[in-house]
This record gives sequence, structure tokens and C-alpha cells, in this order.
Amino acid sequence: MLHALSTWILVAGFFGAGLFNAISTPATQGAFVRWGYPAWWGRLTGGLEIAAAALILLPASRAAGLILGAVIIAAAVLTVLRHREFAHLAPLGVFLSLMVAVGSSF
Repeated sequence: MLHALSTWILVAGFFGAGLFNAISTPATQGAFVRWGYPAWWGRLTGGLEIAAAALILLPASRAAGLILGAVIIAAAVLTVLRHREFAHLAPLGVFLSLMVAVGSSF
């Protein structure tokens, strides 16, 4: 039961983050530009996060979704560390913890 709950929370988290980034408000675009990415990068990131959520949701593609999610989270961690915006590390740590919990069933 804990595994299923972790999976659903992870899927909801990636989907929510993806939707937020894909909608890409001016503030979100500004953050990506501040971090050295093009303004449209948030939409690409959002699309990848939504894809990761969909892949994690389906058991047959869960491993691929976890790999994609790990790449997304790694890029986010490196960006946050490079720009010393450490407040963003806590949510990324939650994503990482959930990914470990979901991936431990393999």
C-alpha cells in the first residue's frame, strides 16, 4: 500500500510541476531566464515532467519514467546549486525520496 501511495504522490507531483511549468507564467519564464535558460525552456521542462508522470503511472514504462524523472531532478538540483537558490532543494529532495521509494520495487 505504501508503494502504491508513493507512486500516486510522485505521479501527481510530476504532473503538477509539469503543468505549472508548461503554463509558464511570466514569473516562471523569468526564473528560467535568470538561471540562464531560454524563456521557452519552462514549457519543455513541463512537457518532460508530464511525460515522466505518464510513464511512471503505467507499470510497463515505470522504469523509463523514473529514469526520465531522475534526469529532470538532477538537472534541477545542479541548476539550483549553481545559482545558490537552496530553498528549492527541499521539494527536489521530496521528489528524489519518492523516486527511491517507487524504484525500490524493481
